[in-house]
Amino acid sequence: MDTDARPLGRALEAAVLRIMRALARVLIRHGLPMPAFAELAKRAYVDAALQDFAIPGRKPSLSRASLLTGLTRKDVQRLVAERDAGAGAVPRSDNRAARVVSGWVHDAAFRDAAGQPLELAFDGPSPSFSELVRAHGGDVPARAVLDELVSTGSVVRTDAGRLVLVARAYIPRANDAAKLAILGSDVALLIGTIDHNLQGVEPLRFQRKVAYDNLPIEAVEAFRAIAARHGQALIDEAGAWLARHDRDTHPDVEGTGRMRAGIGVFLFEETMGSELPGEKP
Repeated sequence: MDTDARPLGRALEAAVLRIMRALARVLIRHGLPMPAFAELAKRAYVDAALQDFAIPGRKPSLSRASLLTGLTRKDVQRLVAERDAGAGAVPRSDNRAARVVSGWVHDAAFRDAAGQPLELAFDGPSPSFSELVRAHGGDVPARAVLDELVSTGSVVRTDAGRLVLVARAYIPRANDAAKLAILGSDVALLIGTIDHNLQGVEPLRFQRKVAYDNLPIEAVEAFRAIAARHGQALIDEAGAWLARHDRDTHPDVEGTGRMRAGIGVFLFEETMGSELPGEKP
């Protein structure tokens, strides 16, 4: 018997419980009941079994997915049929408004000599906002992007009608579905990095945090400003470097394959004493 199996199992269960408690708050707040979540969890298990744990050189089988997930073969077959029919499909896409803001900040065609985002006319001679959207927002209408950026306070109009970027990052409205999309994309990326590092696959991915647990409220208030300032500086520097190596922005970039890479920065705060019994912060 593997004497390490049970302690590792308990550690995994404790980690999952902490993740699920945080996720449950979001799901309850937005009205997703437990039965609906359970169905989504089953679908995620089946997709992972078929796509990430297939035996090399062999076609993924429903029987193997059933074995790996603990679901019945009938359940697996139903979930695969629903997925193939597009039932409840969740398309993956980067937020177009965020891409436009990133282009405005990092694309040299839309920056001044000091490297700051230019004031833009909506249309007309180059560079214009419409041109910016065509370059970085795909086929979404420029007017729709502008309305969204104005409504979130990312862009303001001058008295002369020109457009000024006042926030270097796009933050969706509080109840916007885009914020829930961030939950799916950002948490999935973080878990993917942790999973990669747990496997010990080289090269390991950068994963760090710093925290102290006996801080006064006043210190946390000051720390928010520090974190925002330095975090935004890191994002700006990383974004500029990535933009220079992105084929969409610079089609002449050479190299093989197609990869997605980035870095995320977030601030966290907790009131001590809110943990469940036996739960460690």
